[in-house]
Amino acid sequence: MDGLQDLRLPGAITRGGVAVPTYPLPRGVHPPLDSPEYRSTALRHPTQPLVLLPQRLTELTAPVFAGVTVHAGENDLTRAHGGPGEPLGQRIIVHGRVLEEDGRPVPGTLIEIWQANAAGRYAHAWDTWPAPLDPNFRGLGRTLTDADGRYRFLTVKPGAYPWKNHPNAWRPAHIHFSLLGRAFTQRLVTQMYFPDDPLFFQDPIYNAVRDETARRRMVSRFDYQATEEYWALAFEFDIVLRGPRASVFEEADHA
Repeated sequence: MDGLQDLRLPGAITRGGVAVPTYPLPRGVHPPLDSPEYRSTALRHPTQPLVLLPQRLTELTAPVFAGVTVHAGENDLTRAHGGPGEPLGQRIIVHGRVLEEDGRPVPGTLIEIWQANAAGRYAHAWDTWPAPLDPNFRGLGRTLTDADGRYRFLTVKPGAYPWKNHPNAWRPAHIHFSLLGRAFTQRLVTQMYFPDDPLFFQDPIYNAVRDETARRRMVSRFDYQATEEYWALAFEFDIVLRGPRASVFEEADHA
């Protein structure tokens, strides 16, 4: 089984006479869910042992992500939501590949992204800081990887925004990524940052990844060759599912 369906090399432990699969994670790469510097993790990280749920029909058969689910144009966040015009901000192309540890492409992966607008505000009722909303931008998009594992989005560069994690706290510009394999239980979540952001030093989410090499894999690469003249700058962001070059995902620390 390839791709998201075989994300980690499993082992097994026994609980109550039942073999329970375990998935060892490389230390220091994936951020622990309990990260004291990221204050709100204390409100939601697991405090009790995880409970193994049996597989049901949905997990075994899985949804099929096809054209009936993902429509043409959903990867264009500048046009996807029927506003009266185009969104404000710097237009950018975000592209890359979803890969196995040995470089094999992972086709048919559903990628969903969400982000703030160019002023750093989300189109969400809970986001009330005084930055302007953009009627032409909802900040949501999705696409499927092609046969070569490639994906592409057209959007605008998000702005930084304040949050109340610590004094004078600002999140660096970023885009959230969600990857789905062949079932809804096969979901990975990560964030893409932009090169040379001046706010990296004080962002507890970015710095929750202790391994510096792994942390740099969350930062996209400016791709001049993919830039479209008189239209949009381009940034490349590959996602590797596992192995020594694995991308950073939001996962629990079972250590």
